[in-house]
Amino acid sequence: MTNHIVLFEPVMPANTGNIARTTAGTDAVLHLIEPLGFELDDKHVKRAGLDYWEHVQLVKHDSLPDFLDTLRETDHLYLVSKFANYDYTQPDYSVTDGDHYFLFGKETTGLPEVFMRQNPDKAIRIPQDDTHIRSLNLSNTVAIVLYEALRQQSFPNLETTHTYEQDKLK
Repeated sequence: MTNHIVLFEPVMPANTGNIARTTAGTDAVLHLIEPLGFELDDKHVKRAGLDYWEHVQLVKHDSLPDFLDTLRETDHLYLVSKFANYDYTQPDYSVTDGDHYFLFGKETTGLPEVFMRQNPDKAIRIPQDDTHIRSLNLSNTVAIVLYEALRQQSFPNLETTHTYEQDKLK
């Protein structure tokens, strides 16, 4: 079982950079659905300070249908959106019969409304006060949802404790 973070047409390179760092640090796979609002070449990546980019497991897709065609019948797809009736803590992410894919919408417009209306049972949300803000920051949202999945999975292959170097010498 692997966790996958899927970004639909991301437009803000800083968000994608933060999310890439999160996926590199959690052994999650990062999927980017084109078109992107920025370049992924070495010059842009280095300028953003992404010195960990070589550790990012990156998969690019030409379109949403292209991405959906890669899913297996046993995989679990979650659409993360404010237009959802289920709390992000409700699904059982410890299920191991397939991979878990968390699909996040474009920062400016979210996921396509038609697609969301066709899949309301897959939609999850982080509770928020919708009267004061339109949405939470994308990179924060990814971290919240991914770490809930990892918590339910008992943080597989991740350090849950860490020791200061000087303490290791004692």
